[in-house]
Amino acid sequence: MAQTLRQTEILDLARQSGQVSVEALADRFGVSLQTIRRDLGGLADAGELERVHGGAVLRAGLRNIGYEERRRLNAPEKRAIAKACVAKIPPGASVFLNIGTTTEAVAQALVTHSPLLAVTNNLNVANVLAGNPACEIIVAGGTLRRSDGGLVGPLAQRAVGQFKVDVAVIGCSALDRTGDLLDYDLQEIAVSQTIITQARQVFLVADHSKFQRAAPARIASLEQIDRVFTDRAMPPETAERCAAWQTDVEICAPV
Repeated sequence: MAQTLRQTEILDLARQSGQVSVEALADRFGVSLQTIRRDLGGLADAGELERVHGGAVLRAGLRNIGYEERRRLNAPEKRAIAKACVAKIPPGASVFLNIGTTTEAVAQALVTHSPLLAVTNNLNVANVLAGNPACEIIVAGGTLRRSDGGLVGPLAQRAVGQFKVDVAVIGCSALDRTGDLLDYDLQEIAVSQTIITQARQVFLVADHSKFQRAAPARIASLEQIDRVFTDRAMPPETAERCAAWQTDVEICAPV
């Protein structure tokens, strides 16, 4: 296969799973490890991927990747995370779900959960939950972010502040090794911070790709989170901090 075609397929694979490994790509294409390293180097130089030990990940920086692309990333892992998260939400609970593709997966898992009061600043989540006739849905107003159906800004923050929910289910764009939850949009971060303060329990849903990404703005610390649902073990430094903070971590790999 020509290098250009191979690099195109490598980029497609990275977009599907969030990351690629040198060994797996060498096996897939029947070429040497050095050839794949050159391919990944070229994609990194072009700004498409970011090199990491043993492979590469989708490049993250000051802007997030597109919502539809994020929806496809690690979809089976997100479903496993959602299933485990919903198992910890008792019937009759009040729940807040914020913006994100993993919280949207949680909403899908809640469609058969009853009864339920759900508050959200995500139009996608509200539309999914509308399929549950036993779920009362409250949408927090705010400025519509067309890229992902999120409602953000001061109005959304004030609306969220009017509620006290049993469980908040939140996502993030990146998770730093020091235990900081990170995101891109300051308006969204302000809403997420209010959600955390207004919930009796806070659940973070985040697949393993969040351990390998970076984002410029801090939401909160894992010290403020009661339980993390993810699909792979955290980096040792992060896991040690969670243990010290008594933040429970549940690994829920897809079946």
